[in-house]
Amino acid sequence: MRLLIIDDEPHIRQMMRLTLEVSGYAVDEAASGEDGLARFGDGRAHDAVLLDQRMPGLDGLETLRRLKTRAPDARVLMVSAFASVELAVDAMKLGAGDFLRKPMTPDRLRGAVAAMLRDARTPAPAQARPSVATLTLNGFEISRADEERGGEDAGHRFLVRHPDGAQTAVVVTIADEAVARVKRLTQRDLRADGGFWRAQAERALAAHLWSEGEPPPGGQLILHDVSRDDLDVALAWPAD
Repeated sequence: MRLLIIDDEPHIRQMMRLTLEVSGYAVDEAASGEDGLARFGDGRAHDAVLLDQRMPGLDGLETLRRLKTRAPDARVLMVSAFASVELAVDAMKLGAGDFLRKPMTPDRLRGAVAAMLRDARTPAPAQARPSVATLTLNGFEISRADEERGGEDAGHRFLVRHPDGAQTAVVVTIADEAVARVKRLTQRDLRADGGFWRAQAERALAAHLWSEGEPPPGGQLILHDVSRDDLDVALAWPAD
């Protein structure tokens, strides 16, 4: 497979190129957003793009927007030493498939690229594992596990696949005070085991994996609250 690295720092490009070439990838380089777009062309020559965010001229987000305009299915891994949740969310909205923070280890880089390309290289057999619901911003995959619970308080179950392929089962429990707050502020009685809270649990787990870089201790996470924007979502959520 052929990759395109777009980064204005020569030593970063060299490290990434050597790391990926050792893993069997063919790698092209570009030192700016403009050069990257020229090398990308219509996207057919590259299986994925590794794109730096902070560059002179066209920054990463604008380059990403133009890449996706040319090739909506392009796989793009954003890379930045100035990562923030807001930046990552903007990148994902524009179509980035993943987000990797600098400095990264060779193993982390290889894992993030492999995770983004896994379905293209080796399609999974039907029902070999749960379908992927979320690809987190740093290379973890979250799948919803079978919802077999003994009651509303047993939590929402997920399977986390690490960038290196290891797996961890995680249960996200919805705290009573979170359910009560949503009910009080929206006048809606959304069950803790229903779809709204399942979506909130998945988002909370993705945020934890992004900020901590690993699953929660003991495979247990408790969701204590939701944001103001989530309250708007709750108001519009269909009844479970």
